[in-house]
Amino acid sequence: GWLALVNLITLAAFRHDKQRAISGGPRIRERDLLILAAIGGTIGAWLGMRIFRHKTRKDGFSMALFLIAAAQCALIIIFDASA
Repeated sequence: GWLALVNLITLAAFRHDKQRAISGGPRIRERDLLILAAIGGTIGAWLGMRIFRHKTRKDGFSMALFLIAAAQCALIIIFDASA
């Protein structure tokens, strides 16, 4: 339940930020988008980047998202091995 919810929220945040980027409105900070990914919304963030073509040319953002995903995978492997 939690992962589905946080990924939907993250996807919606990317959509909202993309709309604001187009209209010139106030934006969501990159840090906040990355926090959403870090708390479990990585798939929603990746989908948001692809579906809305948002933040795809920001190499630093893409690298940060990749590192978050890698850390999450490592944690899954570590906790799965210890179970």
